[in-house]
Amino acid sequence: MLTSLSLANFKAWRTIDKMRLAPITALFGTNSSGKSSILQFLLMLKQTADSSDRSVVLHLGDDKSPVNLGTVSDVAHAHSESPAFNVGVEWMTAKTLDIKDPDTQNKSLCRSDKLSFSSRVVANGGGKLTVPEMTYGLGGTTFGLSKSDAKDGYQLSTNHATFKFKRAEGRKWPIPGPVKFYGFADEVRTYHQNAGFLSEMELAFEKMLRGVYYLGPLRDYPKREYTWAGGDPADMGRRGEYAVAAILAARERGEKISRGKGKPKYSLEQYVAHWLKELNLIDEFRVEEIKKGTNLYRVHVRRSRGSSEVLITDVGFGVSQVLPVLVLCYYAPEGSTILFEQPEIHLHPSVQRGLADVFIDAMKVRKVQIIVESHSEDFLRRLQRRVAEAQEIDGKQAAIYFCDIENGSGRLTELQLDTYGNFLAWPKDFFGDPMGDIAAMQAAVMKRKGIAEE
Repeated sequence: MLTSLSLANFKAWRTIDKMRLAPITALFGTNSSGKSSILQFLLMLKQTADSSDRSVVLHLGDDKSPVNLGTVSDVAHAHSESPAFNVGVEWMTAKTLDIKDPDTQNKSLCRSDKLSFSSRVVANGGGKLTVPEMTYGLGGTTFGLSKSDAKDGYQLSTNHATFKFKRAEGRKWPIPGPVKFYGFADEVRTYHQNAGFLSEMELAFEKMLRGVYYLGPLRDYPKREYTWAGGDPADMGRRGEYAVAAILAARERGEKISRGKGKPKYSLEQYVAHWLKELNLIDEFRVEEIKKGTNLYRVHVRRSRGSSEVLITDVGFGVSQVLPVLVLCYYAPEGSTILFEQPEIHLHPSVQRGLADVFIDAMKVRKVQIIVESHSEDFLRRLQRRVAEAQEIDGKQAAIYFCDIENGSGRLTELQLDTYGNFLAWPKDFFGDPMGDIAAMQAAVMKRKGIAEE
């Protein structure tokens, strides 16, 4: 699970320093205030890790990427031609990472379930990016690679009290710089007798990034027929286009999801049907092949008990819009980080409130982390209510942020929740000025009544 995020000179943000990330993190704020940029930053790191091109320092994206950010100048704060980006993340692993001392192998060099990574990425003005320094941390021990005084060379460093890197015998070839923005070149390990363990932290970083999933705000229209040839989709797609395929893949594997002690396990399809009913969208949901062996499927729903069964295309648009949200929450592997961008689009306020309960349940049942960018006051109010009830979630498990622009740069304000779900401070114009509208309406009513009486 990601626990903090730091960045500098990315889009609307001049700097963000150790933004706390909780099991449920929600971003609110005005349009163009940098909310989506925070999600895009994480997606940029993920697609760089996923890229097969080791020469690309930061993969800014293309038509097939989760996010397409354009050029270096496009993503640079204030569109600088020669920006210096900072990358910083901290995360926790499900299992403790134990690095054995390569010089003895009978004791630990360092061990912890808390890891960190930071790097500095510099542009030369022509679009070429280099990484002058990067550092991994495990617990309180750091291991870094930084540009040295030697021409075109880098050097390893550590703050460990007794461990020192040892160069291998032979000619002292210059150490090359990082691969992508986070990787150690193969020469780093071959030029040293005891640097092989660096791969373990690098792999832990890649594993964390590959556990990030994303669903965009614009989702596919429902279809009368869906094709599935037996594949196992890696995610829902940017528009949720693989939601039905994911349900069928989970059915084929016979997977069951634990709902907690004393509760019967559900298949993914049953879990989705459960929440669609709880959200009062439909009463029944099932996916069925049109004819055995055709690989063509239909999604059948029943709006209410006793009503006729129809296809998903013949009910309200909200069902198809919330479907990939529900599927991703319970399809993504345990411990994943899921990014949602405006999941409430096209949903009734009561369903928007219910999304908070879906996310809390997924957090508990699947141990997933959810980072959501939203404009929904109803979603936020339900989250506050659940914190006040102190049964499903507490204040430490939720991080609520308000984003706005100050002096041309994004400003991030964490809204502190007390134990009763109340905000200790409420930003100005958080959700516009509803009280101002009410007061203006009353003034208009009194004015019109006064005119009518005359």
